[in-house]
Amino acid sequence: MSDLKARFEEAVANSKQLSERPDNATLLKIYSLYKQATDGDNGEPKPGFTDIVARAKWDAWKKLAGTSSDDAMQQYIDLVTQLRQA
Repeated sequence: MSDLKARFEEAVANSKQLSERPDNATLLKIYSLYKQATDGDNGEPKPGFTDIVARAKWDAWKKLAGTSSDDAMQQYIDLVTQLRQA
């Protein structure tokens, strides 16, 4: 396993143990970076406008199109590290 992948998995575990819940914008960023890192570009069908939460998640992930898996992992690690230090 690569060092980046190991640090990413550690950050995923750490994200579940944050001392306080991040705001919704930060949660969307965490979600979208995780999806981009693990699944790549968003190829899912766009949720209907009545499902506000699913639509927000879909939009956040879609904005990361073209970001490499490695870049998304590093951004995820950096964000979780920053949240843990706050």
